[in-house]
Amino acid sequence: MAEAPPQDPIRRAARQLARFPGIGEKTATRLVYWLLRAPQGTAAEMAEALVALKDGVRECSVCCDLTAVRPNETRCAVCANGSRDTRTIVVVEHPQDVGAFEKSGEFRGLYHVLHGAISPLDGVGPDTLRIRPLLERLRDGHVQELVLATDPDVEGDATALYLARLLAGIPVKVTRLAHGLPVGAEIEYADAASLARALENRRPV
Repeated sequence: MAEAPPQDPIRRAARQLARFPGIGEKTATRLVYWLLRAPQGTAAEMAEALVALKDGVRECSVCCDLTAVRPNETRCAVCANGSRDTRTIVVVEHPQDVGAFEKSGEFRGLYHVLHGAISPLDGVGPDTLRIRPLLERLRDGHVQELVLATDPDVEGDATALYLARLLAGIPVKVTRLAHGLPVGAEIEYADAASLARALENRRPV
């Protein structure tokens, strides 16, 4: 039986890189050639960092944000910070949204990360999101305000509306970010000034 021809390493690497969101075949191929020209050890360092991701990052046991694993600590740095305002929680879709708010420097409360938004066409329903842990955080009545900071698009609005209805019987003030953000924009790409204005002018739901 004839041996199978060896796989082209360039095409194989390009196929793997093309699995990243927003990376097409041409961009993936261009990245492969960049790696081939890069200093010795660059590809190995990148591969090592990617392999270590799964073991080095976990979900915060409180807010569900992604956080670096720390000895004897299951919370993220924000949740573990005793100087934060624990009475206000901003609810966001993605972990990178937390970073956007932190860069604005305007919010000193806590966060909750849903890990997505309701999107029936994509098979994402309420049970897929981290809604149950959010309800657990509201059980003792300590939280006074919940700011729904989902993206200002169809999915984000649907998620905010669902949460507002779900929380109707819970004694907590529910607000929504003001539309200082462009319609259809994503939180993680918003500039600090726009985020600050949207947060400052938030409205009841």
